[in-house]
Amino acid sequence: MKYIVSLLITLTAVWFLWSGHVEPFMIFLGVISIAFSLWISLRMRIVDEEGAPVEMGLRPFFLFAPWLFKEIVESNIAVAKIILSPNMNLKRNLVTVPAGPKSELGKVMLANAITLTPGTVSVKMEGDEILVHALSFEGAAEDLSGDMDRRIQKLER
Repeated sequence: MKYIVSLLITLTAVWFLWSGHVEPFMIFLGVISIAFSLWISLRMRIVDEEGAPVEMGLRPFFLFAPWLFKEIVESNIAVAKIILSPNMNLKRNLVTVPAGPKSELGKVMLANAITLTPGTVSVKMEGDEILVHALSFEGAAEDLSGDMDRRIQKLER
């Protein structure tokens, strides 16, 4: 039930943020669209701890997202330097990164965070390991450092 309520609140907030309408007819249409979306989600049975992660609350938005944004910007600059350099110093490799988070949601967040960081792509996740393709060894070394891993584990607590 808590997942349904959290999804309802999230859908309502997103609808109001994106629409900005307060006219009665528009609110009526918003209620219908939210109810329809919720009904479809329930019918598909995708409302669970992964689809509506209530346990983490708003911590990912305030603690993890700003740090991840900074990492994405820094990685963009590093990848741009590699691509724009005349000798294009690429050292592509596949690296296995240990996934420390205990929950499936934490592991998925880690794999997605690695993929969001330019120059790295999570290729495969199996058990407690993520196979990562990296453009350069430096990018792979940053993933192996475990800073992302530690931050996501902190969110799980």
